[in-house]
Amino acid sequence: MATSTTLSAADSQKLTNLQSAVSGLPQISDNEKSGFINLVARYLSGEAEHVEWSKIQTPTDEVVVPYDTMAPVPEDLAETRKLLDKLVVLKLNGGLGTTMGCTGPKSVIEVRNGLTFLDLIVIQIETLNAKYGCNVPLLLMNSFNTHDDTQKIVEKYAASKIDIHTFNQSQFPRLVVEDFMPLPSKGISGKDGWYPPGHGDVFPALLNSGKLDALLAQGKEYVFVANSDNLGAIVDIKILNHLIQNKNEYCMEVTPKTLADVKGGTLISYEGKVQLLEIAQVPDEHVNEFKSIEKFKIFNTNNLWVNLNAIKRLVQADALKMEIIPNPKEVEGIKVLQLETAAGAAIKFFDRAIGSNVPRSRFLPVKATSDLLLVQSDLYTLSDGLVTRNAARKNPANPSIELGPEFKKVANFLSRFKSIPSIVELDSLKVSGDVWFGLGVTLKGKVTITAKPGVKLEIPDGAIFEDKEINGPEDI
Repeated sequence: MATSTTLSAADSQKLTNLQSAVSGLPQISDNEKSGFINLVARYLSGEAEHVEWSKIQTPTDEVVVPYDTMAPVPEDLAETRKLLDKLVVLKLNGGLGTTMGCTGPKSVIEVRNGLTFLDLIVIQIETLNAKYGCNVPLLLMNSFNTHDDTQKIVEKYAASKIDIHTFNQSQFPRLVVEDFMPLPSKGISGKDGWYPPGHGDVFPALLNSGKLDALLAQGKEYVFVANSDNLGAIVDIKILNHLIQNKNEYCMEVTPKTLADVKGGTLISYEGKVQLLEIAQVPDEHVNEFKSIEKFKIFNTNNLWVNLNAIKRLVQADALKMEIIPNPKEVEGIKVLQLETAAGAAIKFFDRAIGSNVPRSRFLPVKATSDLLLVQSDLYTLSDGLVTRNAARKNPANPSIELGPEFKKVANFLSRFKSIPSIVELDSLKVSGDVWFGLGVTLKGKVTITAKPGVKLEIPDGAIFEDKEINGPEDI
């Protein structure tokens, strides 16, 4: 192993011991074992790149292409079909719905009208395939946490006019901090001993699963990768057309930052290449500058377009050495480490890689029930699987919504609203305590609703609140 030359004697010994322990784990493949050992070796060699702040440059419009300057889509349907027949859609489906109080894959949470994230994705692609007579397949990258459930769930789409393929991302053993040994060899059985190593793993997992070669054999050229919980990540023919025309191997969709996005990664020009700068890489004295909307105006949506041939070339050459994100955890009182990578960080390894500065509508993630409130309200409409913002709202930004812990789980959230309030004219909403909403409530401007401890506060049917602070029934 080339990397071991840069390791101290102690670290080399650690790695050797780890390698022999990992080789005895029957649960994972040889590819996973070598991928894991390579990752740990890189971590030990400390090759984490420190960004020299003075070398950072703001990318030009050639590097981060404004969406409006991209050539319009060909008007000829046959031309468009040719483009789409080169495309594959891949959704990152490894996450669980636990933070929102749901069991199983996050993608099966109902978003609107009884339809789940996955339902909407399938409807979108079916609509696209029907409109252009093309065959864009859907790939779902699962983790070992979501695989079994997802296999059952996709059966319900058997009759749909869309090819759905599933494959698993890698399964790596958690590292015990104390002695640098794999957790599963400590007698921790079951899923707790393992972790999926972040979505940077999408590239080797595509190749190792055999999916990449199968897609190339079908004449596919590009994959559009996105998080399954981003409702705005729909196929965009204009971006696809631009990449094919300009032979760009990689494109990251970015969008202008608002104050809600200050922690998101941004694109920079660095030593002549475009690369992702994440908050974790920023020296402490520059963190506030990183968060400012003035200097770093855009952030990564994690909508990524990547050339399939380029993925194969780079994975085979073991060239995708993305920054390692160490993620410390505790399992049954044992301190462990998960080493992860992110797909966006791969941008600097691809030829003619670009960003595309896209409209905010392409970034509509649902991370919490407060996001669910937005997309279930009259602020959005749903048709053909597409969630579209209501033109009646004049403010380009969405209202800011803070819901207390009583609303954190989807089931509790749903039971506390007889119907989702009208929020087209809302600026901000803050709800805390034991609050229950009636039917047909309208909220405008800035609204704060606080139920005092031990008090159940019911908002009556048809109530209209504008710029109001409610601290008890007497304020209604």
